[in-house]
Amino acid sequence: MPAHLTRRGLLSAGGGLTLAALLAACGDGGSDASGGAGWTFTDDRGTKISLKARPKRVVAYVGAAAALHDFGVVDQIVGVYGPAKRKDGSRDPQVGEVDVNKVTIIGNAYGEFNIEKYAALRPELLVDHVFVQPDLFYVPAESKDKIFKLAPSAGIATGAVPLPTPIEHYAALARALGADTKSPAVTAARARFDKAVQAVRDAVRANPGVKVLAASASPDLFYASNPGKNSDLLYYKQLGVELIQPDHVGKDGYFEDLSWENADKYKADVVLLDARTQALQPKDLGSKAAWKRLPAVRAGQVVPWDAEPRFSYAGCAPLLERLATTIRNAKKVA
Repeated sequence: MPAHLTRRGLLSAGGGLTLAALLAACGDGGSDASGGAGWTFTDDRGTKISLKARPKRVVAYVGAAAALHDFGVVDQIVGVYGPAKRKDGSRDPQVGEVDVNKVTIIGNAYGEFNIEKYAALRPELLVDHVFVQPDLFYVPAESKDKIFKLAPSAGIATGAVPLPTPIEHYAALARALGADTKSPAVTAARARFDKAVQAVRDAVRANPGVKVLAASASPDLFYASNPGKNSDLLYYKQLGVELIQPDHVGKDGYFEDLSWENADKYKADVVLLDARTQALQPKDLGSKAAWKRLPAVRAGQVVPWDAEPRFSYAGCAPLLERLATTIRNAKKVA
């Protein structure tokens, strides 16, 4: 893919153990050396990690750090990589509630991973998403061997599985790291998530037949995303949202790339447009004639899409709430 749609773009394929298998592998959150048994965890690649004690120094991809933070893993996160800070110095949404001024940023864009900074952090565990088995998202392929020698790694499958699965798996890892995933904050976030799920179902029933296209824009190409692969879209489809299925998806099955001349191939009532830093936004697309021909664009029904969700109840509840409002209020224009 081009600049923003290779491994790091519209989400790539994954797989993973069931939650039951994951929990069976790590017990009720892993074991701690204080009990004499050490610490073990089996990730979604089937990799079993065995340490003398529960990790106290965790470095994580920003999305993984954000999810763990929402489940109560805070002080253990000492470093992050991936989009953490924007050009103006503000926190990138992909890092969630992690305080970027209290952690070391060892890379702020795809391909950036400062191994010297990483080593200096004395990492005990590396955590990342897995979109394409068995690769860790944002870990540079050319330096992964050096990186993996410094600390064990845990990968959580975040593609080709419905949204609740990676959320549950990040909760299991957080438990293994000692977090209280039954805390009032997590319990409240789960209740909000469940309420938002029902709101989406209700919106679909109240306004059936709304056609939705999830997409991402780059200077050269327009990407129509496959609801059969992206974790969030897969779940939205299960909730009844009528998502457009592209005809000719790429080899990973995640999206169809369209030239801008053909960007109006799929007619939708609503466009969910990739809102990440690296993707073009509506304000950037005024010169694209096909963009302006899209019925959803003409109707003003273009909604931000977090193409890489924050895999926690706190992170995903607002996305479902926004989707419910969008479906409920959408006019059929396609």
